[in-house]
Amino acid sequence: MFKAKILFIGPSESGKTVLANFLSDTTENVGGVYSPTQGVRILEYESQPEGSGDNKTCEVELWDCSGDFKFESCWPALMKDSSGMVIIFNPDVPSHLKEIETWYSMFISSQGLQENQCLLIAHHKPGSGVQDGRLPLGDPTAGLPQLVYELITLLLFSANMFILSVAASHLSRLPLIHSNLEEELEDVRRAFCRYLGTVINTMSESREREEMSIIT
Repeated sequence: MFKAKILFIGPSESGKTVLANFLSDTTENVGGVYSPTQGVRILEYESQPEGSGDNKTCEVELWDCSGDFKFESCWPALMKDSSGMVIIFNPDVPSHLKEIETWYSMFISSQGLQENQCLLIAHHKPGSGVQDGRLPLGDPTAGLPQLVYELITLLLFSANMFILSVAASHLSRLPLIHSNLEEELEDVRRAFCRYLGTVINTMSESREREEMSIIT
């Protein structure tokens, strides 16, 4: 049985702990009072990843890493023998869009992981107002005609994604999923299972290459 070590990294208050709890079935409560992670939490569970070659159950370790840079000295130890990295950020917080390049450089680039071993999750917190992939507008648009409202929404969403792509072009090559645990719980779970399947396939191929190198 394969054992996948997946690191959840990203800015503070981005939703790493909530997602880790949900995906590992540690708790069904997706809300609650924010409590910052101290160092790292390790959650273990079994999963049957979608798309993995043999469709067998694998062991998963989710390492829920603190977004506080005071723990930076611990990060090299956390990264050791990792199978995959997931950068989680809140797309409604402009500073998060700038910070994810730092997380990419410090964790993913330094480990030499393949792009299919990495994942970006844009986590929308409860009450964010995101609907059908659009960003919330707020009071300034109150009373505007529906067409104008939708055009402004589209422009704001496009600008948000443009900031992300310009900040680091290499990030645009990583798979990106949106999570909304108020309305799309099972969609998030299925998307993560597909990602796990890709990671397991990569691990399997790497093991086969190592075995062949020993034989030859």
